[in-house]
Amino acid sequence: MASHAPFRHILGDLELVPVVLGGDIGAYSIARAFDEAFGVRSVVVSQGGGGTVRDSRIIDLIVEPAMDDPDVVVATLHRVAAERPDATLIVLGSADWHVEALVARRSDLEPRYVVPYVDQTLMDRVTSKEGFAALCDEYGLAHPRGFVFPVAEALDLDALDAGVADLAFPVIAKAGSTAAYHAVEFAGKEKVHTVASLEDLHALMTKVHASGYRDTFLIQDLIPGDDAGLRISNTYVDRHGKASYTVFGHILLQEHTPSTVGNSSVVLTVDAPDAVAALERMLEGIGWRGFGSFDMKMDPRTGEMVFFELNPRLSRSNFFVTSSGLNPAVAYVRDWILDEPVVSPGERGEPYSSLFTVVPTALMRGYLLDEDVRRAIRALPRRRVMNPLWNPRETHPRRLAYVAANQLNHFRKYRTFYPRAMQRAERAAAEAALGR
Repeated sequence: MASHAPFRHILGDLELVPVVLGGDIGAYSIARAFDEAFGVRSVVVSQGGGGTVRDSRIIDLIVEPAMDDPDVVVATLHRVAAERPDATLIVLGSADWHVEALVARRSDLEPRYVVPYVDQTLMDRVTSKEGFAALCDEYGLAHPRGFVFPVAEALDLDALDAGVADLAFPVIAKAGSTAAYHAVEFAGKEKVHTVASLEDLHALMTKVHASGYRDTFLIQDLIPGDDAGLRISNTYVDRHGKASYTVFGHILLQEHTPSTVGNSSVVLTVDAPDAVAALERMLEGIGWRGFGSFDMKMDPRTGEMVFFELNPRLSRSNFFVTSSGLNPAVAYVRDWILDEPVVSPGERGEPYSSLFTVVPTALMRGYLLDEDVRRAIRALPRRRVMNPLWNPRETHPRRLAYVAANQLNHFRKYRTFYPRAMQRAERAAAEAALGR
């Protein structure tokens, strides 16, 4: 194992305090990255303060139930700053709605906080489904066919019918605004909906409208295939506009519970030079700064890499970046605080092969259908197979008990929501699309 806090010396006398909004595994992974790089504790502000961020020796936890209110978030961050008058503070969000709140209230936080995200205009452009599709067209990236349906005060189902007329069911339906969608609840709410028929789409949009959601919904072509067709990337673009590095991941398994479907569970870092060159060209061209994470899938019907969205932050599965040898905390500190190159001369600037997993390896193996993938994983040294929750620095008995229960619970969740028979059916559909 690498030595603890190998980059502590670059801080000198600087008192660094990372502040992370969120309570999921992405938030914990960010805090772990700062601890591993610099040996500093992070302040985590969480709406629920669940087991992922509780009883941790690397986190000072603040539970704030009203985090949906940006004014409360700003007031909490001001309180954190007042309690640490000599500290250099950097604030990060683990979900889109956290980042959107930080960008919208940047003027209330700077200069006390470093807010390492793009400006509001660019943020709105890339997080808009229409804007992202236009960028893909401009930069020659394939994206799913789809229709952006405005969920207005008057629900226009005739317009919905016309918009999806050239799409074949089943289709994918997902909210255009993660922040607005986070704020509403309705029966059957899922992060991403797979909709079997036009009648089911009418029913879904009626429930979405009744919940009070007033933004867009994206109705999109469903690309066949199981989770192993999915890809993810995390790219860092420095403040001079140069892409410093990209860590590219082959998703082998994702979560399938309704509230978390689409989140990566197992990611193998791989080389993908053509895709990396294309996405870095876009990010540099639009003036990106900081981390950006693309979600993609290989379309078995065309062999193309199809780009779904650009997340304006580190992905929830960001520990696959850290486990590849490129700690994202170092990039943030060198670029935004010390004004130094993200990767210094003499350091390696390319990721090495590693496996990120949030599920037990015994469970994961049952879902590995490709022999070449199994072979690649068997070839990895054990130290490069990493679960962010199994942190040797964490020793609190309650935390160890939570992590053990969390891991065992995955067996129940996958048996319920994504049995292996379902995965094999999805694989068969993809092979049928290729005429095999």
